[in-house]
Amino acid sequence: MIIVDTALARVEREGRPIRVGMFGAGFMGRAIVRQIASRPIGIRIAAIAARDPAQAGRAFREAGLEMPERVADAGRLDARVAAGGAAVVEDPLLLARAGTVDVVLDVTGAVEAGARLAVATIAAGKHLCLMNADLDATVGPLLKRRADAAGVVYTNCDGDQPGVTMNLVRFVRGIGVRPVLCGSIKGLHDPYRTPATQAAFAARWGQNPRMVTSFADGTKMAMEQAVIANATGMSVARRGMVGPTVAEGTPVAETLGLFPLDAAAAGSGIVDYVVGAAPGPGVFVVGTIDDPVQRRFLALYKLGDGPFYCFTTPYHLCHFEVPNTIARAALFADAAIAPASGPRVDVVATAKRDLAAGDVLDGSGGFLAYGLAESAAACAADGLLPMGIAAGCRVRRAIERDRVLRYDDVELPEGRLVDRLRGEQARTFADAV
Repeated sequence: MIIVDTALARVEREGRPIRVGMFGAGFMGRAIVRQIASRPIGIRIAAIAARDPAQAGRAFREAGLEMPERVADAGRLDARVAAGGAAVVEDPLLLARAGTVDVVLDVTGAVEAGARLAVATIAAGKHLCLMNADLDATVGPLLKRRADAAGVVYTNCDGDQPGVTMNLVRFVRGIGVRPVLCGSIKGLHDPYRTPATQAAFAARWGQNPRMVTSFADGTKMAMEQAVIANATGMSVARRGMVGPTVAEGTPVAETLGLFPLDAAAAGSGIVDYVVGAAPGPGVFVVGTIDDPVQRRFLALYKLGDGPFYCFTTPYHLCHFEVPNTIARAALFADAAIAPASGPRVDVVATAKRDLAAGDVLDGSGGFLAYGLAESAAACAADGLLPMGIAAGCRVRRAIERDRVLRYDDVELPEGRLVDRLRGEQARTFADAV
């Protein structure tokens, strides 16, 4: 978004930078603080909410910023920010209540806590940016509808695959090509990875083993592809997607024959992924165009003879691109990516090992379950258990490995907001699924 930089420069000159309240101070949260601090033009971190306030302080320290004040109420937070400082809080809901926070950024994978903050943020009339694909894939369509009614922006982030993919979708649509497949390029997919198998990699990069596991076992990728499907109106070719594995470095344009593109083009399109292709870890969008003259031009411009054309973005730069999302929301009321309507794809919990009665599911990136993308219609019809709902559920009976779980297979924890939101979402979009 080339116009974002000039808009940020303008609000900086005018002395009214966008003030961000961030939930989460882990690996990605600390990187975002560093990115904003390294080029503080038009955006400031006003406050961080973290379960461990020391982690929030670490984020400021590592970014070379003045250490924040630890506060316990919205009034003190506002006073601190108004004086030019920053604050740390334990209660993320204070970010929604604070008058000096313009945009709330969720950089966690927490579904229940994220849902509570999302509802409060929207009710407070603030824009909400998510680096929380699990929440978005679970109740994003409902949250987007609430945000629309409140006149605020609800968006997932550029830098993560959903935002990068949607940028590419908008480009492809903008040149008159119809997207029929949105794909992710992965280097690894093994549904049986656990925090134990990923511990060494996580330690090497200073990351959370559970988060790394969600990348490796495919759950995070499924969540991200569900977010893309819900934004584009696409679905999946089959449960779990096609997901071919190719020789490492195979150009992604050479893999198109492995996907059911004719069927995708005849319908609403599909989301999918490929393992081993290049450029990785990028994204790709496959499109088609009916005009024979335009096809001839695309051949001239080295995109091939069609009827399907492959467009790629060879990277996703995560925290580097998050400020663009914040600016797009606050200055242009533009979402990087958000649900278009009701849910199109869900992510269903699937046994990672044989489960016994009494086991308590440990959620995304854990030891007990992984997520598979499935059409929202099939999930609703078969009562399948969404992965975003699974954490904390107690298994009622023995479940063999690789079996998809149903609501009837588990006991839900009591009193969760996300379960109420999920029910409201089902009722709201009952005719659309």
